[in-house]
Amino acid sequence: MIPAFSERALILAPRGRDAHVAAAILAEARLGSHVCPSLDELVRGMEAGAGLAIVTEEHLLQADLHAMANWLAAQPQWSDFPFILLTSRGGIERNPAAHRLLTVLGNVTFLERPFHPTTLVSLAQSALRGRRRQYDARVRLDALYDSEQRFRAAVEAVQGVLWTSNAHGQMEGEQPAWAALTGQRREEYQGHGWTGVLDPRDIEPTLAAWQAAVEERRVFQFEHRLRVANGQWRIFGTRAIPTFHRDGSIVEWVGVHIDVTEQRATEQSLRDLTGTLEQRVREETAARQEALAKLHEAQKLETIGQLTGGVAHDFNNLLMPITGALDLLQRRYGDADARAARLIDGALQSAERAKTLVQRLLGFARRQSLQTQAVDMVALLAGMRDLIRSSIGVAIELRIDSVPGLPKALADPNQLELALLNLCVNARDAMPAGGVLTIVADVVAGGADMAKLAAREYVRVSVIDSGTGMDRETLARAVEPFFSTKETGRGTGLGLSMVHGLAAQLGGHFAITSTPGAGTRVELWLPVASAAAATASQLDARMDRPRPATRSLDILLVDDEQLVRDGIAMLLRELGHRVVEAGGAAEALDKIQNGLQVDVVVTDYKMPRMDGAEMARRLHGWQPQLPVLLITGYSGPAGDTVGLARLAKPFRQADIARALAKLVPAEANAAEFGGAEL
Repeated sequence: MIPAFSERALILAPRGRDAHVAAAILAEARLGSHVCPSLDELVRGMEAGAGLAIVTEEHLLQADLHAMANWLAAQPQWSDFPFILLTSRGGIERNPAAHRLLTVLGNVTFLERPFHPTTLVSLAQSALRGRRRQYDARVRLDALYDSEQRFRAAVEAVQGVLWTSNAHGQMEGEQPAWAALTGQRREEYQGHGWTGVLDPRDIEPTLAAWQAAVEERRVFQFEHRLRVANGQWRIFGTRAIPTFHRDGSIVEWVGVHIDVTEQRATEQSLRDLTGTLEQRVREETAARQEALAKLHEAQKLETIGQLTGGVAHDFNNLLMPITGALDLLQRRYGDADARAARLIDGALQSAERAKTLVQRLLGFARRQSLQTQAVDMVALLAGMRDLIRSSIGVAIELRIDSVPGLPKALADPNQLELALLNLCVNARDAMPAGGVLTIVADVVAGGADMAKLAAREYVRVSVIDSGTGMDRETLARAVEPFFSTKETGRGTGLGLSMVHGLAAQLGGHFAITSTPGAGTRVELWLPVASAAAATASQLDARMDRPRPATRSLDILLVDDEQLVRDGIAMLLRELGHRVVEAGGAAEALDKIQNGLQVDVVVTDYKMPRMDGAEMARRLHGWQPQLPVLLITGYSGPAGDTVGLARLAKPFRQADIARALAKLVPAEANAAEFGGAEL
């Protein structure tokens, strides 16, 4: 065998591109391979050295397998060459023809096509690990063989501990080698005194075998444990041969003791290796299945995330004209017709619930746009006390505790308030007969045992109830989207999913523990805000103070959705602004180039051919001071909108009025405010 070839994979798949595809898959996993054009080449490759062979069923069924069978039958004792057989009909359960191949190949794993590349790589790596263990067994067997050869040579050369006894099997006279080995004096080993250094458990079996050999006049061969001169217990193999007079009577016995402790240890290691091989295979298979389950779960969550992110834009665009129209109807007819006011208010509430549902979906998918800042958790909880109190009812006692000197947390205050309110409502529903709701804010450090969590300080907010709790099965599914234990109509099943997604998106941690009958504890870990973030939050607070009323503006409105554009235009005209509409970025740029003068451009973000951010960049190349407001239902990554004001769809008339007031303030304050996130 050539050592450099000992771990390569031989591939026999003459038809099509199977061989080259398999070789490429193995190469990607850094496994060496060699493509064999024929069965004879495969056998020669096995003779030269290989770690495994990947062969196709159809080729072997039509080939003469005598050469391969002869090579496999002639394998040395340590070798059991592994095969991966690519089939089209599965293993022997569904493929009787495979039984013949199993008989010939022996150590074979069936892999049904089509297969995933990771499955082939996993099976190849498993086969290679088994082949390496065979190489280890070869080394051990070689060592065992060498030990046996040394033993045989020692006996033949009278090496080891020689001793003699009389014809009746009793030790007599001087036995210097025995005395040196055992430390016994002459008077101690005379007769059967030599058994005094044997392990008490071995004395009777040894004497019985020795006496039988003496009486039957045959070679004595035995093995026992013996205490040597330094007090150690060693395993010795002993062999004695009688010498005869010419008349056939026994003159004496000549024996030798050979230390076989290491030899037996090697044999035991081989037995242990063989005994644990199956267990190791089971453990590795279980580990692989667990890894595949985790991969499947991650892929499932990623798919849901992509779906929700893609749907959000279209859904928000659908809500925009509905919300705008209802807002205008409420302003015009709400005071005049009480019944109409109730109906419009109910419709607006439903639209707001739909908007909140989209935000929860995006929160679960970790695709919502967050406005992070340094949040004073003590002040936030104090400000929410009345809201939480009214939400949980009088039957539940509310306790809010915070450690002194609590640092500020890095979070989006609006999303954080929504998350905490969701947790409090869940706690309320878990205590139908009343109880205690405790909210605790403290500081913890992320340790090395927290997977994927940076080693830094975190503000931990714990929401603890004394309610019914959850069993293990319910707890395992608690953060799954749309999973709810509440009756139909009382929950969307997205509350905990949203909180979990928010924690991950903020770089924090989410944990939940529960015991049936003892209550539930939900922890939300938020990174401690840096000094720079705290300063920026104070500046944002100053910038967010009330603005003077905006004057009547000339506005260029750009949106590719006709219904959305009509609805927004109505809202703006109701505010007293003059609106020019454009159905896309190219049309808007043409109007500006043709001399249209406006005070502000209001544009959708995601549009065909050219989005709002690209249009804003081109406009600012011509008119750097022209304000641009992005209105968007898109909630994915938008790094190209940095420095541009944004307003999320759907919005109401008051929302866009505030946004314009911030973007185009009174002339006296115009220099104070630039682009901002609205």
